[in-house]
Amino acid sequence: MVPAPLVFVDVPLNGSEAPTVTLEIPPHRAVSVVGGENSGVHLMGRLALGLITPKAGHLTVLGKELATLPRQELLAYRRLVGYLPAGDGLLQNLTLGQNVALPLSFGSDFSEGEIESRLDIMLAAAGLANAGHLRPAQANDEQRRRAALARALAFDPKLVVLEDPFVGLTDRASRSILETARGGEIEEGSRRTVFVVGSSLPASVIRRFEIRYRLIHGVLQQEG
Repeated sequence: MVPAPLVFVDVPLNGSEAPTVTLEIPPHRAVSVVGGENSGVHLMGRLALGLITPKAGHLTVLGKELATLPRQELLAYRRLVGYLPAGDGLLQNLTLGQNVALPLSFGSDFSEGEIESRLDIMLAAAGLANAGHLRPAQANDEQRRRAALARALAFDPKLVVLEDPFVGLTDRASRSILETARGGEIEEGSRRTVFVVGSSLPASVIRRFEIRYRLIHGVLQQEG
């Protein structure tokens, strides 16, 4: 049996006195958790990537408890998880293409030619074949979000964590972003496991999430 890619067990999101969250994200599913600004929902993505450590409880990502990993092993392990932060997190002094190539340039042993070839494929898959030369300030919201997602998918991760990925996008763009993150369909469901956290979901993508939760005062309530 394939282990759950992401598991929260009794993890507090708003201080040690807050209710704890227990949640298991099954493989090959798109799962969302939405909540208000002070719900702690936005901490869940950073916890999943090991950017912050749970104050209590346990958190396992792809079968590993990140809090127990040495720093170097943790950095390497993060490559297995695609992460799209709220906004886009792009470097403003680089083009969209250069931003997308960053993980390959600093996190792989690919040659320059291999990186360029892979970058062309990644930009085309993200719908940015004619926009890679733009700097973030020259691109629109959708192009920036697509570039940030392409960067997150550089190593074709099994788990993709997205924070408020649909804010400011059209319905069409929102659907496209989600389908790109899912990575296509296989017999088990989506090729990748997708975990989305944020303040809300547009109606246009709700049906593409197999499991949806709302976080209210630290308590998860399943929707749908």
